Amino acid sequence: MALKRNILLAVLLIVGAGCLFAQNNTSSPFSCYGLGDVNDNVPNTFRAMGGVGIGMRNNKVICPAQPASYTACDSLTFMFDLAADVLYTHYGDDAGKKNKVNGNLEYISLQFPLYKRYVALSAGVLPFSSVGYNITLSDSINSDYHYATNFYGNGGISEVYGGLSFNLFDWVSLGANVYYMFGDVTNTRSVIFAESDVKTVIQASALSVSSVRFREGLQFFHTFGKHSFVLGGIFENRRTLKSDYEVAESTQLDTVWVAEDIVQVPMMFGVGASYTFDKRLTVGFDFSRSYWSKVDAISGFDAMRDRNKYSFGLEYRHNPAGRNYAERMFWRVGCNLADSYVTKIKRPDYMVSLGMGFPLRNAGTIFNVTFEYGHRGPAASLEENYLRMTINASIAENWFFKRRL
Repeated sequence: MALKRNILLAVLLIVGAGCLFAQNNTSSPFSCYGLGDVNDNVPNTFRAMGGVGIGMRNNKVICPAQPASYTACDSLTFMFDLAADVLYTHYGDDAGKKNKVNGNLEYISLQFPLYKRYVALSAGVLPFSSVGYNITLSDSINSDYHYATNFYGNGGISEVYGGLSFNLFDWVSLGANVYYMFGDVTNTRSVIFAESDVKTVIQASALSVSSVRFREGLQFFHTFGKHSFVLGGIFENRRTLKSDYEVAESTQLDTVWVAEDIVQVPMMFGVGASYTFDKRLTVGFDFSRSYWSKVDAISGFDAMRDRNKYSFGLEYRHNPAGRNYAERMFWRVGCNLADSYVTKIKRPDYMVSLGMGFPLRNAGTIFNVTFEYGHRGPAASLEENYLRMTINASIAENWFFKRRL
Protein backbone atom coordinates (compact mmCIF):
# COMPACT_ATOMS: atom_id res chain seq x y z
CA MET A 1 0.00 0.00 0.00
CA ALA A 2 2.86 2.39 0.88
CA LEU A 3 4.57 1.60 -2.41
CA LYS A 4 1.46 2.45 -4.44
CA ARG A 5 1.02 5.66 -2.48
CA ASN A 6 4.62 6.72 -3.12
CA ILE A 7 4.35 6.03 -6.84
CA LEU A 8 1.08 7.95 -7.03
CA LEU A 9 2.60 10.94 -5.26
CA ALA A 10 5.55 10.94 -7.64
CA VAL A 11 3.27 10.81 -10.68
CA LEU A 12 1.11 13.65 -9.34
CA LEU A 13 4.24 15.73 -8.72
CA ILE A 14 5.35 15.22 -12.32
CA VAL A 15 1.96 16.15 -13.78
CA GLY A 16 1.61 19.16 -11.50
CA ALA A 17 5.09 20.40 -12.41
CA GLY A 18 3.98 20.84 -16.01
CA CYS A 19 2.65 24.32 -15.31
CA LEU A 20 6.15 25.48 -14.33
CA PHE A 21 7.40 24.96 -17.88
CA ALA A 22 5.06 27.67 -19.14
CA GLN A 23 7.58 30.17 -17.77
CA ASN A 24 10.32 31.51 -20.03
CA ASN A 25 13.70 29.87 -19.71
CA THR A 26 15.47 31.95 -22.35
CA SER A 27 16.06 35.56 -23.35
CA SER A 28 17.81 34.72 -26.60
CA PRO A 29 17.00 36.74 -29.73
CA PHE A 30 17.54 33.49 -31.65
CA SER A 31 14.38 32.08 -30.07
CA CYS A 32 12.34 34.35 -32.36
CA TYR A 33 12.81 31.86 -35.19
CA GLY A 34 10.61 28.83 -35.87
CA LEU A 35 9.24 27.20 -32.74
CA GLY A 36 11.96 28.73 -30.56
CA ASP A 37 14.95 27.07 -28.91
CA VAL A 38 14.39 23.32 -29.27
CA ASN A 39 15.52 21.02 -26.45
CA ASP A 40 17.12 17.60 -27.03
CA ASN A 41 15.89 16.29 -23.63
CA VAL A 42 19.24 14.85 -22.56
CA PRO A 43 19.54 14.52 -18.74
CA ASN A 44 21.95 16.79 -16.93
CA THR A 45 24.36 13.92 -16.21
CA PHE A 46 24.89 13.35 -19.94
CA ARG A 47 24.80 17.04 -20.85
CA ALA A 48 28.06 17.30 -18.92
CA MET A 49 29.35 14.80 -21.50
CA GLY A 50 28.47 17.03 -24.43
CA GLY A 51 24.85 15.89 -24.67
CA VAL A 52 25.39 12.24 -25.58
CA GLY A 53 22.61 9.81 -24.68
CA ILE A 54 21.55 7.63 -27.62
CA GLY A 55 24.27 5.05 -26.94
CA MET A 56 24.29 5.38 -23.13
CA ARG A 57 23.01 2.82 -20.59
CA ASN A 58 23.42 3.74 -16.95
CA ASN A 59 21.54 2.35 -13.95
CA LYS A 60 21.90 5.70 -12.16
CA VAL A 61 20.57 7.92 -14.96
CA ILE A 62 17.10 8.38 -16.51
CA CYS A 63 17.56 9.22 -20.19
CA PRO A 64 14.29 10.22 -21.93
CA ALA A 65 16.22 10.86 -25.15
CA GLN A 66 16.71 7.07 -25.54
CA PRO A 67 13.62 5.06 -24.49
CA ALA A 68 15.48 1.75 -24.92
CA SER A 69 17.76 2.67 -21.99
CA TYR A 70 15.11 2.37 -19.26
CA THR A 71 15.80 -1.34 -18.63
CA ALA A 72 19.31 -0.43 -17.46
CA CYS A 73 17.78 0.37 -14.05
CA ASP A 74 18.13 -1.99 -11.13
CA SER A 75 15.20 -4.40 -10.75
CA LEU A 76 14.54 -3.22 -7.15
CA THR A 77 15.07 0.51 -7.58
CA PHE A 78 12.74 3.46 -8.03
CA MET A 79 14.54 6.41 -9.65
CA PHE A 80 13.65 10.09 -9.59
CA ASP A 81 15.44 13.00 -11.28
CA LEU A 82 14.84 16.73 -10.79
CA ALA A 83 16.92 19.50 -12.40
CA ALA A 84 17.05 23.31 -12.36
CA ASP A 85 19.37 25.74 -14.10
CA VAL A 86 20.70 29.30 -14.14
CA LEU A 87 21.57 30.82 -17.52
CA TYR A 88 23.78 33.88 -18.06
CA THR A 89 23.64 35.21 -21.64
CA HIS A 90 25.70 37.87 -23.35
CA TYR A 91 24.58 38.91 -26.81
CA GLY A 92 25.14 41.84 -29.09
CA ASP A 93 25.34 43.26 -32.58
CA ASP A 94 26.47 46.46 -34.26
CA ALA A 95 23.83 48.39 -32.30
CA GLY A 96 25.02 47.35 -28.84
CA LYS A 97 25.42 44.62 -26.24
CA LYS A 98 23.26 43.24 -23.48
CA ASN A 99 23.46 40.71 -20.63
CA LYS A 100 20.59 38.67 -19.24
CA VAL A 101 20.10 36.10 -16.47
CA ASN A 102 17.37 33.44 -16.52
CA GLY A 103 16.57 30.46 -14.34
CA ASN A 104 13.90 27.82 -14.16
CA LEU A 105 13.01 24.22 -13.47
CA GLU A 106 14.57 22.17 -16.28
CA TYR A 107 12.82 18.80 -16.12
CA ILE A 108 11.41 16.19 -13.78
CA SER A 109 11.32 12.44 -14.46
CA LEU A 110 10.92 9.06 -12.79
CA GLN A 111 11.69 5.46 -13.69
CA PHE A 112 11.06 2.03 -12.18
CA PRO A 113 10.99 -1.64 -13.24
CA LEU A 114 7.70 -3.36 -14.06
CA TYR A 115 9.01 -6.91 -14.38
CA LYS A 116 12.45 -7.71 -12.98
CA ARG A 117 15.11 -6.37 -15.36
CA TYR A 118 13.13 -7.11 -18.51
CA VAL A 119 10.49 -4.36 -18.52
CA ALA A 120 10.80 -0.80 -17.21
CA LEU A 121 8.72 2.36 -17.30
CA SER A 122 9.66 6.04 -17.28
CA ALA A 123 7.57 9.21 -17.16
CA GLY A 124 8.12 12.91 -16.68
CA VAL A 125 7.75 16.50 -17.84
CA LEU A 126 10.22 17.97 -20.32
CA PRO A 127 10.63 21.22 -22.27
CA PHE A 128 10.28 20.91 -26.05
CA SER A 129 10.94 24.54 -26.99
CA SER A 130 11.33 27.94 -25.31
CA VAL A 131 10.64 31.44 -26.62
CA GLY A 132 11.65 34.64 -24.86
CA TYR A 133 13.01 37.81 -26.47
CA ASN A 134 12.46 41.56 -26.52
CA ILE A 135 14.38 43.55 -29.13
CA THR A 136 13.99 47.22 -30.09
CA LEU A 137 15.73 48.85 -33.07
CA SER A 138 15.57 52.55 -33.96
CA ASP A 139 15.96 54.07 -37.44
CA SER A 140 14.70 56.82 -39.70
CA ILE A 141 13.55 57.39 -43.30
CA ASN A 142 15.48 60.20 -45.01
CA SER A 143 15.69 61.91 -41.60
CA ASP A 144 12.02 62.85 -42.03
CA TYR A 145 10.36 59.98 -40.23
CA HIS A 146 11.75 58.35 -37.11
CA TYR A 147 10.54 54.97 -35.91
CA ALA A 148 11.28 52.12 -33.52
CA THR A 149 10.82 48.50 -34.48
CA ASN A 150 10.04 46.14 -31.59
CA PHE A 151 10.22 42.34 -31.69
CA TYR A 152 8.70 40.57 -28.69
CA GLY A 153 7.90 36.94 -27.97
CA ASN A 154 7.35 34.59 -25.07
CA GLY A 155 6.02 31.17 -24.14
CA GLY A 156 7.06 27.67 -25.08
CA ILE A 157 5.96 24.11 -25.70
CA SER A 158 6.26 21.49 -22.96
CA GLU A 159 5.59 17.77 -23.00
CA VAL A 160 4.53 15.06 -20.60
CA TYR A 161 6.04 11.75 -21.65
CA GLY A 162 5.59 8.11 -20.78
CA GLY A 163 7.84 5.34 -22.04
CA LEU A 164 8.32 1.57 -21.90
CA SER A 165 11.46 -0.46 -22.48
CA PHE A 166 11.83 -4.23 -23.04
CA ASN A 167 14.94 -6.40 -22.86
CA LEU A 168 15.36 -9.19 -25.40
CA PHE A 169 17.99 -11.97 -25.28
CA ASP A 170 19.94 -10.12 -22.55
CA TRP A 171 21.72 -8.03 -25.19
CA VAL A 172 18.96 -6.14 -27.02
CA SER A 173 16.59 -3.51 -25.67
CA LEU A 174 13.60 -1.93 -27.41
CA GLY A 175 11.75 1.14 -26.19
CA ALA A 176 9.16 3.74 -27.12
CA ASN A 177 8.00 7.10 -25.77
CA VAL A 178 4.67 8.82 -26.23
CA TYR A 179 4.65 12.59 -25.67
CA TYR A 180 1.69 14.84 -24.96
CA MET A 181 2.76 18.28 -26.14
CA PHE A 182 1.11 21.45 -24.85
CA GLY A 183 1.84 25.16 -24.66
CA ASP A 184 1.47 28.58 -26.26
CA VAL A 185 3.89 30.78 -28.18
CA THR A 186 3.22 34.45 -28.99
CA ASN A 187 5.24 36.70 -31.30
CA THR A 188 4.63 40.42 -31.85
CA ARG A 189 6.23 42.78 -34.36
CA SER A 190 5.47 46.52 -34.23
CA VAL A 191 6.71 49.64 -36.01
CA ILE A 192 6.03 52.82 -34.00
CA PHE A 193 6.67 56.21 -35.61
CA ALA A 194 7.58 59.29 -33.61
CA GLU A 195 5.53 61.42 -35.98
CA SER A 196 1.84 61.45 -35.05
CA ASP A 197 0.65 61.54 -38.64
CA VAL A 198 1.98 57.99 -39.28
CA LYS A 199 0.07 55.10 -37.80
CA THR A 200 1.62 52.26 -35.84
CA VAL A 201 1.91 48.96 -37.72
CA ILE A 202 1.53 45.76 -35.71
CA GLN A 203 1.62 42.07 -36.51
CA ALA A 204 0.85 39.56 -33.75
CA SER A 205 0.76 35.77 -33.94
CA ALA A 206 -0.31 33.16 -31.39
CA LEU A 207 0.38 29.45 -31.62
CA SER A 208 -1.34 26.96 -29.31
CA VAL A 209 -0.32 23.28 -29.34
CA SER A 210 -2.12 20.28 -27.82
CA SER A 211 -1.00 17.08 -29.50
CA VAL A 212 0.96 13.83 -29.26
CA ARG A 213 4.08 12.45 -30.92
CA PHE A 214 6.15 9.26 -30.61
CA ARG A 215 9.77 8.12 -30.48
CA GLU A 216 11.22 4.61 -30.85
CA GLY A 217 14.59 3.44 -29.57
CA LEU A 218 16.89 0.44 -29.91
CA GLN A 219 20.08 -0.59 -28.12
CA PHE A 220 22.56 -3.47 -28.45
CA PHE A 221 24.77 -3.99 -25.41
CA HIS A 222 27.26 -6.52 -24.10
CA THR A 223 30.03 -6.83 -21.51
CA PHE A 224 33.31 -8.71 -22.00
CA GLY A 225 35.09 -8.87 -18.67
CA LYS A 226 35.94 -5.26 -17.83
CA HIS A 227 34.82 -3.96 -21.23
CA SER A 228 31.22 -2.85 -21.92
CA PHE A 229 29.88 -1.73 -25.30
CA VAL A 230 26.56 -0.10 -26.27
CA LEU A 231 25.27 0.75 -29.74
CA GLY A 232 21.96 2.61 -29.98
CA GLY A 233 19.56 4.29 -32.36
CA ILE A 234 16.38 6.41 -32.15
CA PHE A 235 13.74 7.38 -34.70
CA GLU A 236 10.79 9.77 -34.93
CA ASN A 237 8.51 10.13 -37.92
CA ARG A 238 7.29 13.50 -39.18
CA ARG A 239 4.04 14.39 -37.49
CA THR A 240 1.42 17.12 -37.85
CA LEU A 241 0.51 18.55 -34.46
CA LYS A 242 -3.00 19.42 -33.39
CA SER A 243 -2.70 23.17 -33.05
CA ASP A 244 -4.29 26.57 -33.56
CA TYR A 245 -2.41 29.39 -35.26
CA GLU A 246 -3.74 32.95 -35.39
CA VAL A 247 -2.23 36.00 -37.04
CA ALA A 248 -3.54 39.55 -36.59
CA GLU A 249 -2.06 42.38 -38.62
CA SER A 250 -2.48 45.94 -39.99
CA THR A 251 -2.68 49.20 -38.10
CA GLN A 252 -5.63 48.28 -35.89
CA LEU A 253 -5.17 44.50 -35.65
CA ASP A 254 -8.36 44.13 -37.65
CA THR A 255 -7.12 41.51 -40.11
CA VAL A 256 -7.14 38.04 -38.58
CA TRP A 257 -5.92 34.86 -40.22
CA VAL A 258 -6.71 31.57 -38.44
CA ALA A 259 -5.46 28.08 -39.26
CA GLU A 260 -5.53 24.68 -37.56
CA ASP A 261 -3.14 21.73 -37.53
CA ILE A 262 -0.50 23.31 -39.75
CA VAL A 263 2.50 22.91 -37.40
CA GLN A 264 4.73 19.87 -37.88
CA VAL A 265 7.68 18.29 -36.10
CA PRO A 266 10.25 16.71 -38.41
CA MET A 267 11.31 13.15 -39.03
CA MET A 268 14.57 12.52 -37.20
CA PHE A 269 17.00 9.74 -36.45
CA GLY A 270 20.05 9.39 -34.27
CA VAL A 271 22.81 6.85 -33.64
CA GLY A 272 25.20 6.61 -30.73
CA ALA A 273 27.83 4.37 -29.18
CA SER A 274 29.62 4.16 -25.86
CA TYR A 275 32.45 2.16 -24.32
CA THR A 276 33.04 1.63 -20.59
CA PHE A 277 36.20 0.23 -19.01
CA ASP A 278 36.01 -1.34 -15.55
CA LYS A 279 33.02 0.85 -14.59
CA ARG A 280 35.48 3.74 -14.31
CA LEU A 281 35.94 5.31 -17.73
CA THR A 282 33.10 5.86 -20.19
CA VAL A 283 33.44 7.39 -23.65
CA GLY A 284 30.39 8.21 -25.79
CA PHE A 285 29.58 9.64 -29.23
CA ASP A 286 26.23 10.61 -30.81
CA PHE A 287 25.03 11.82 -34.18
CA SER A 288 21.47 12.94 -34.96
CA ARG A 289 19.73 14.49 -37.95
CA SER A 290 16.36 16.26 -37.98
CA TYR A 291 14.73 16.88 -41.37
CA TRP A 292 13.31 20.35 -40.76
CA SER A 293 13.61 21.19 -44.47
CA LYS A 294 10.90 18.58 -45.17
CA VAL A 295 8.44 20.20 -42.79
CA ASP A 296 5.61 22.04 -44.55
CA ALA A 297 6.27 25.78 -44.59
CA ILE A 298 4.14 27.97 -42.34
CA SER A 299 3.20 31.51 -43.29
CA GLY A 300 5.11 33.95 -41.09
CA PHE A 301 7.81 31.38 -40.17
CA ASP A 302 11.35 31.63 -41.47
CA ALA A 303 12.67 29.02 -43.90
CA MET A 304 14.09 25.96 -42.18
CA ARG A 305 16.84 23.47 -42.98
CA ASP A 306 17.99 20.06 -41.75
CA ARG A 307 19.73 20.02 -38.38
CA ASN A 308 22.79 17.85 -37.73
CA LYS A 309 24.22 17.43 -34.25
CA TYR A 310 27.49 15.78 -33.19
CA SER A 311 28.19 15.08 -29.51
CA PHE A 312 31.21 13.64 -27.75
CA GLY A 313 31.91 13.12 -24.06
CA LEU A 314 33.64 11.10 -21.39
CA GLU A 315 33.14 10.29 -17.72
CA TYR A 316 35.81 9.17 -15.26
CA ARG A 317 35.52 7.73 -11.77
CA HIS A 318 38.82 6.74 -10.20
CA ASN A 319 37.56 4.10 -7.75
CA PRO A 320 33.84 3.44 -7.06
CA ALA A 321 34.76 1.68 -3.77
CA GLY A 322 37.54 4.06 -2.73
CA ARG A 323 37.82 5.40 0.81
CA ASN A 324 38.73 8.86 -0.41
CA TYR A 325 35.58 10.75 -1.44
CA ALA A 326 37.27 12.33 -4.47
CA GLU A 327 37.97 8.82 -5.80
CA ARG A 328 34.24 8.05 -5.78
CA MET A 329 33.23 11.30 -7.48
CA PHE A 330 32.26 11.44 -11.15
CA TRP A 331 34.22 13.76 -13.45
CA ARG A 332 32.75 14.59 -16.87
CA VAL A 333 33.71 16.61 -19.93
CA GLY A 334 32.24 16.94 -23.41
CA CYS A 335 31.43 19.07 -26.44
CA ASN A 336 28.94 19.24 -29.30
CA LEU A 337 28.45 20.96 -32.64
CA ALA A 338 24.94 21.53 -34.02
CA ASP A 339 23.42 23.26 -37.02
CA SER A 340 20.53 25.62 -36.46
CA TYR A 341 17.28 24.49 -38.04
CA VAL A 342 16.70 28.06 -39.29
CA THR A 343 18.43 29.06 -42.53
CA LYS A 344 19.09 32.63 -41.34
CA ILE A 345 21.60 31.31 -38.79
CA LYS A 346 24.50 30.36 -41.03
CA ARG A 347 27.13 29.06 -38.63
CA PRO A 348 26.77 25.97 -36.40
CA ASP A 349 26.31 26.38 -32.66
CA TYR A 350 28.98 24.87 -30.43
CA MET A 351 29.10 23.99 -26.75
CA VAL A 352 31.72 22.69 -24.31
CA SER A 353 30.79 21.23 -20.94
CA LEU A 354 32.29 20.23 -17.63
CA GLY A 355 30.52 18.40 -14.82
CA MET A 356 30.92 16.67 -11.49
CA GLY A 357 28.84 14.06 -9.68
CA PHE A 358 28.67 13.92 -5.88
CA PRO A 359 27.41 10.53 -4.62
CA LEU A 360 25.97 10.21 -1.13
CA ARG A 361 27.85 7.74 1.02
CA ASN A 362 24.97 5.53 2.21
CA ALA A 363 22.34 6.06 -0.47
CA GLY A 364 21.78 5.77 -4.19
CA THR A 365 21.43 9.53 -4.61
CA ILE A 366 23.89 11.51 -6.76
CA PHE A 367 23.98 15.31 -6.99
CA ASN A 368 25.31 16.50 -10.34
CA VAL A 369 26.56 19.95 -11.34
CA THR A 370 27.15 20.85 -14.99
CA PHE A 371 28.69 23.96 -16.52
CA GLU A 372 28.14 24.67 -20.21
CA TYR A 373 29.67 27.39 -22.33
CA GLY A 374 28.09 27.91 -25.75
CA HIS A 375 28.26 30.20 -28.76
CA ARG A 376 25.55 30.93 -31.32
CA GLY A 377 25.45 33.04 -34.44
CA PRO A 378 25.96 35.14 -36.31
CA ALA A 379 22.59 35.73 -37.87
CA ALA A 380 23.58 38.81 -39.87
CA SER A 381 25.82 40.40 -37.19
CA LEU A 382 24.07 39.06 -34.09
CA GLU A 383 26.10 36.75 -31.82
CA GLU A 384 25.37 35.12 -28.48
CA ASN A 385 27.58 33.62 -25.78
CA TYR A 386 26.11 31.88 -22.76
CA LEU A 387 27.14 30.14 -19.57
CA ARG A 388 24.66 27.71 -18.02
CA MET A 389 24.90 26.00 -14.65
CA THR A 390 22.53 23.08 -14.10
CA ILE A 391 22.06 21.15 -10.86
CA ASN A 392 20.10 17.92 -10.56
CA ALA A 393 19.45 15.27 -7.96
CA SER A 394 19.33 11.71 -9.28
CA ILE A 395 17.63 9.70 -6.54
CA ALA A 396 17.57 5.90 -6.46
CA GLU A 397 15.71 4.12 -3.64
CA ASN A 398 14.99 0.43 -3.02
CA TRP A 399 11.19 0.73 -3.01
CA PHE A 400 10.62 -2.81 -4.27
CA PHE A 401 12.69 -4.67 -1.68
CA LYS A 402 10.60 -7.10 0.38
CA ARG A 403 11.66 -7.13 4.00
CA ARG A 404 11.40 -10.36 5.95
CA LEU A 405 10.21 -10.44 9.52
